[in-house]
Amino acid sequence: MTLSTDACLAAITYHSRGFADAVRDNLDARVEHCPDWDVADLVWHLTEVHWFWRTIAGERLAAPADESQRPGRPEREDLVAAFERGAAELVDTLRDADQEAPVWTWFPGRQDIGFITRHQVQEAAVHHWDAVNAAGKAWTVETEVAADAVEEFLTCSLADENDVKQLGRSLSGPIVLTATDTGSSWTIAQADPAAALLWTPRADGPATVSGTTADLLLWLYGRVALPTDQPERVAEFRSLSSTD
Repeated sequence: MTLSTDACLAAITYHSRGFADAVRDNLDARVEHCPDWDVADLVWHLTEVHWFWRTIAGERLAAPADESQRPGRPEREDLVAAFERGAAELVDTLRDADQEAPVWTWFPGRQDIGFITRHQVQEAAVHHWDAVNAAGKAWTVETEVAADAVEEFLTCSLADENDVKQLGRSLSGPIVLTATDTGSSWTIAQADPAAALLWTPRADGPATVSGTTADLLLWLYGRVALPTDQPERVAEFRSLSSTD
């Protein structure tokens, strides 16, 4: 992990405030990369995400939060205020928590509160971008935050051995992501066609996809298109990674 706990909490706070500012007077706009949603739906989605993980961290749950206790959606005029309260409560809960305390997460490789803290950075940052984009404005994720979110994605969201077997797919060669603003690279490859996808922090070959660190993060989450001369391999990678 390249960001400290304090840096993660500061990033969640910053992006949550920016998100609220972007959505406040724009609830009826469509969300480009969530085509069935308007901005009000996006606000409620992130509010629910905060409730879910705040409950797991606060109650030290060993299973997902009980859906029957999920709060109801507020009236439209109360959505942003409810989001702001929930975001602040999430940060407070994570700040007061032992980051090594065991809890349920969807990632088998890390079952602790520290996973929640780190993952909520990219959740906040990507949806902050969604909100600003829905308002017709330009904005970019800070480089250090984007770099950690890229590595968090590559650590947690690539197909493991069981996924590869279930999907019946594999990479025909390595994928190399190169950040044009920092010179950093990440290579994703398999030891053999049945193996898990793993990443290393270097370029093992020419770049498959290049862009700023922030653009690479948004590309991973399907928010922006970046040029490539290996579209078939990119399609393989997309089929072996998850943005849920």
